[in-house]
Formats: sequence, C-alpha cells, structure tokens
Amino acid sequence: MDTLKGTRIKLREIVNEDWQDIHAYASNPSVCRFQPWGPNTEEDTKIFLNQILMDAQENPRTRYYFAIIEKESDSLIGSCELNLRDNTNRTGEISYIIHPEYWGKGYATEAAKLLITLGFTEFNLHRIFATCDTRNIGSAKVLEKTGMMLEGRMREDLLIKDGWRDSYLYSILEYEWKAR
Repeated sequence: MDTLKGTRIKLREIVNEDWQDIHAYASNPSVCRFQPWGPNTEEDTKIFLNQILMDAQENPRTRYYFAIIEKESDSLIGSCELNLRDNTNRTGEISYIIHPEYWGKGYATEAAKLLITLGFTEFNLHRIFATCDTRNIGSAKVLEKTGMMLEGRMREDLLIKDGWRDSYLYSILEYEWKAR
C-alpha cells in the first residue's frame, strides 16, 4: 500500500523498527485510559506490533494499520487503522491513537479523514464506522469533524480496566462522504 498523504501528516505502513515510537505512547496511562489494553510493557508493544505485521500478510487482507508521521519533523506521532469488517455489506471501521504531545492539534482528524477516503475510494465501502468511550470528548469531536454522524450509545459494550464502558457509535455513508 502506498503512503497516504495529508496536509501535515502522511500515513505509511507500520514496520518493525517503529516499536519504540509506538511504545512511547502505548505505555502512557493517559493514552490507554479508555482502552481495554495498556499501559503496555515493552513486551506487550512488541507482541502487538508482531500481530500487526502478521495481519498485513493475510490474504485476503482485512486490516490496514498505519504509522502517522508528522511531515515537518518526520516523527511518528501515532497510528491508525482501517479494518474491513464485512465484505458483503461493504462495511469498514476506523480507529486512531495519538501521542499526547500532539493532542488537540488536528492530527487525529486528518488521519481519520485519510482512512475514510481510503475506505471509500480503494475498497468501495458503503459505510465506515468508529466507536469511542462516551467519556472521551476529544475522540468524539474528531469523529464529528470527519463528517461522521452519531448513531447512538452502546451500553456497557466493552470491558476496560475500570469496568464496563459505554461507547458512542459514529458512521458515515459513501454518499454522505461524496456530498461533502
């Protein structure tokens, strides 16, 4: 897969050498606060990265995981992914994670928009969705800025460290994306 280029970032496939940059945010408690994983040990991060690299070899491939690279500094500042969830119904899911030093600067929104464009243009998806913890206001704002619509609240759908979490479900349909 070629590099995806945005205004301030580019997305490129993860490589094994990225593990330390990924670990820099995956080991941070504030980054994984709303996630079922983490904070990662070095071993956790290496296992995760190994799984990503194995998934990239699958045929047919359904998981596309990218490093988010800030163009100006050429630094890995986060990661994001597009999962092809349902071929029959042409549905995909996006997710993203950003190092806290880069929060609030629009990088997650730019990455999510690149993933949405990839899903609709390269994979002919009909619907792309994402979820976020209802307490994660920043992530909800990112999804709204991409043009996704809030579909609703899923009650206690994910077990995380502090108990069951409620999640917001957002989505965008292909014709809505084309109309933007």
